[in-house]
Amino acid sequence: MGLNIKDNSLINTPNRIAKMFVNETCRGLYSEEPNITVFDNDWKYTGMVLVKKITVKSLCEYHFQPFIWVCHIAYIPKEKIIGLSKFSRVVDYFARRPQVQEKLTTQIFDFLAKKLWTEDIAVYINAEHLCMKIRWVNEHSSNTITSKLGWVFMSDSKVRAEFYNGSVKRNGL
Repeated sequence: MGLNIKDNSLINTPNRIAKMFVNETCRGLYSEEPNITVFDNDWKYTGMVLVKKITVKSLCEYHFQPFIWVCHIAYIPKEKIIGLSKFSRVVDYFARRPQVQEKLTTQIFDFLAKKLWTEDIAVYINAEHLCMKIRWVNEHSSNTITSKLGWVFMSDSKVRAEFYNGSVKRNGL
């Protein structure tokens, strides 16, 4: 790049960048998957559980530029439930690596389906990609939306509408 790496402010920059990628931005590549304790659904709760506005940052695997996003997750419990804070842990684990938004949406869905013993799950991600905003494209106002809807969310229009109305239309994005 033509930078003077002997300049006082640049001497340790390569080391700082490497540490940032390993310890922060891409730590999901090097850490164990989150320990998610599931509990029996003793109350036989069958309503929707919706966790909104999980805000996270990822790194676009194509350009290594950040993308900043909000995730909404819903599920209809069957046999198992999990603590609400675990949703943020799962999202962060998959976010902290070079990613493509479509893959990220699927990874979160699949992980939760395995842990919760159900595919009655919905994952919705609304993201701003800096690779579109700061590169030559200069697309400043766009967002990218991905979603993966499990069985009941696909087959029952009322459940799907409840998810979208509860997560998308009320979150300001």
